[in-house]
Amino acid sequence: MADHITVKRRYIALYLALPIAVFLFAVAVPLFEALYFSFFKWSGGPNMTFTGLANFAALVKDRLFWQAFSHNIFLVIACVVGQIGLAFIFVMIISAKCVKLKDLHSTFTFFPSTISAVAIGMVWRIIFDYRYGLLNYMLRVFGMEDAQKIWLNEADIIMTVVSIPLIWQYIGYYMIILLSAITTIDKEIYEVAELDGAGPIRRALHITIPLIKNTLLICVTLCIAGNMKAFDHIYVMTAGGPGSSSNVMAMYGYITSFVQSNMGYGSAISMGIFILSLLIIGITQILTKQLTKEAE
Repeated sequence: MADHITVKRRYIALYLALPIAVFLFAVAVPLFEALYFSFFKWSGGPNMTFTGLANFAALVKDRLFWQAFSHNIFLVIACVVGQIGLAFIFVMIISAKCVKLKDLHSTFTFFPSTISAVAIGMVWRIIFDYRYGLLNYMLRVFGMEDAQKIWLNEADIIMTVVSIPLIWQYIGYYMIILLSAITTIDKEIYEVAELDGAGPIRRALHITIPLIKNTLLICVTLCIAGNMKAFDHIYVMTAGGPGSSSNVMAMYGYITSFVQSNMGYGSAISMGIFILSLLIIGITQILTKQLTKEAE
């Protein structure tokens, strides 16, 4: 019996070895390398000058970094509401008894999340184009020429504009997660609530949300983590412009590291992104758990 347990443990360790090795190679090693390089003044060549915490001290005082951080927070709020909020509404609609071809609906809504973010950014850049874009064309068709804008060059609304492709692409992703959680809820609970006179909105608020709160928290965590490192869509659509009005932390780190060839400070920026992301996720989880306890 003891030998059997030992062999079983060896097989488990063997199966876990490969994913752990991949994780260390793809995540842990680059993270520690970035931390190491952040202590140096380094332009990417063989010469490196140790500066201690100078890069982090400069980062704390860097106005452009904190402006980029505020843009990431805007994306997080917009996408939590837009992606998860709309996904929940659509899931409740698809889950209704009168809706047919449920699998087909979920498949089509999930499809955009499988497309490259660069391709999505290019498509929406064309849609927002001032001369040839679909949006301004539709405004002209409906006689709303005054509403036309150079959408990708309007600093006041640019963050809203670039958040639209992000929201659109990943609604289906969160729909699949929420749909899988909702299907585990006993249908008799809904039937009893319906007999008691509870409408769709009351059933959603008082039955569905409390029963899938853990799944919602996972969705929020994924959403925050994804948008704190947003890069692809914005790089393709605006490259952080006009000026720095759509600059995000990952974009700022990219420009600092590879355009300005300041690898040491760019590594400090990447560590700042990592720390702030963990901080925001941790605060969100604590607040969510407290709100859940108060609701109970």
